[in-house]
Amino acid sequence: MSRPADTVGRLLVRCPDRFGIVAAVSSFLSASGANILSLDQHATATYGGTYFQRTEFALPSRDLDGLRAAFASDVARHFGMDFTVTDAAAPKRIGVLVSKSDHCLLDLLWRTQRGELDVEVAVVISNHPDLAPAVGSFGVPFVHVPVTPETKPEAEARQAELLAGVDLVVLARYMQIVSGSLLAAVGSPMINIHHSFLPAFVGAVPYRQAKERGVKLVGATAHYVTEELDQGPIIEQDVVRVNHRHSAADLTRLGADVERSVLSRAVRWHCEDRVMRDGNTTVVL
Repeated sequence: MSRPADTVGRLLVRCPDRFGIVAAVSSFLSASGANILSLDQHATATYGGTYFQRTEFALPSRDLDGLRAAFASDVARHFGMDFTVTDAAAPKRIGVLVSKSDHCLLDLLWRTQRGELDVEVAVVISNHPDLAPAVGSFGVPFVHVPVTPETKPEAEARQAELLAGVDLVVLARYMQIVSGSLLAAVGSPMINIHHSFLPAFVGAVPYRQAKERGVKLVGATAHYVTEELDQGPIIEQDVVRVNHRHSAADLTRLGADVERSVLSRAVRWHCEDRVMRDGNTTVVL
């Protein structure tokens, strides 16, 4: 008789650092019949800082709810922990906001289709209709929600309705400012991607401005969205070297490549429960 497949769970912990945390968590999981598969940790200071831990474990039963309740009473309360327990086999549901640029969106859809991103794309919402055929080819719902200064409150109400129940919203080159009202209405984390020239080169043609200034690096930044524009906690960044031989078109192409890879890594890490916020920074375990 074969043994039933184990449930693989993820436990994320954040609390004031003190002696005995690793021992307490490990002892609890062992006593619960769980086998630790991986454990990563970080403390922000030698003493008196904030402690972060990510643990993956195999559990013979599927009772993650029972384990979660027992951990809250037996361990988390004693150490003042904020924690989550998730099922590693349950893909996160994501919604995507996009405008006209397709490179980040199509990369996410392609990686999802190939199984490189273990997510379910629930809906793609755009303030322009242009990308409907491309999104439709992946079998993903596409909804056009026009946004103008006059209709933005109504448009964001419709977006919030369409995004209800998603675990994450990805701004894949969405060229509208997300209001605090939409953030609150959706209630799920949002990740944005943009070129790394901010705040030096703003506006619609940053790569042309960068070429005119003779930049030597082109990069991208993925960060969580907050009410303060482009100031949310950074998840991932990367750069490529450029030189005087590269045209503005070359910089745009290289920048798009970096944006794709940086955004996909940020989304994957978030959906694998690797990213923990620490004020306006992140810890990626």
